[in-house]
Amino acid sequence: MLSQSLFQPYGIEHLTAIFLTVALPFGLAAFVWRTKSTALERTIAHGLSALLIGNYVLYLLFLRRWGDLTWEATLPMQMCDWALAVIVVTLASGNRRWFEVAYFWGIGGTLQAVLTPNLRYGFPDLRFISFFVAHGGIIVGVVFLMLTRRLRPYPISIVRAFAWSELYFIVAMIVDHFTGVNYGFLLHKPEAFSLLSFLSDWRPLYLLQMHGLALFFFAILYAPFAIADLIRGDSAAAKSNAVF
Repeated sequence: MLSQSLFQPYGIEHLTAIFLTVALPFGLAAFVWRTKSTALERTIAHGLSALLIGNYVLYLLFLRRWGDLTWEATLPMQMCDWALAVIVVTLASGNRRWFEVAYFWGIGGTLQAVLTPNLRYGFPDLRFISFFVAHGGIIVGVVFLMLTRRLRPYPISIVRAFAWSELYFIVAMIVDHFTGVNYGFLLHKPEAFSLLSFLSDWRPLYLLQMHGLALFFFAILYAPFAIADLIRGDSAAAKSNAVF
């Protein structure tokens, strides 16, 4: 569905998308807790995974049919594309190592996209719907796994997630260089206002500040678990996952 309506930051449609992103994983988890069904939990996890994959494929088909973007601009090279792949794998497998990356990328990066989307089109345009299904779906998947499978990060998780982030940074820099597309916003700041708007306009310093901002958010995202472990006096958390 195409629409001429422009996206209105924090308009009713945007606020509704934010509300659903926050409320849906708790509603799904409550349903699982009430039924105490592991089969239902697996069904929901696989359903979320299928929804994310289906939404991505449909969006690519939409771009092929009606989009005005070049093939260089439709490569799966946004950070959220990588986060989507990681959460799909995690939902299917329940792997704790993949969850670590999904947590820091999904909450630290994708949440920013939901709150300050670099989006031109408003509801009911398909691009609006696809954007929030993809980005909100990543967050829903991460929180759902935390609530139902008790998955969580550990101190070493920050190191592993940052290492994967550096891999993305290197690959995106190379792709940006050859395509001229601003994947990861590594060439310049996004058009929409975001935290990146406060960073330097000088690109070398801007890229360095992005690394610092990522580490800062990783630390903030781990802080609730660190505080909870400290209150419980849980030394096991500090020892767990000690090997890189």
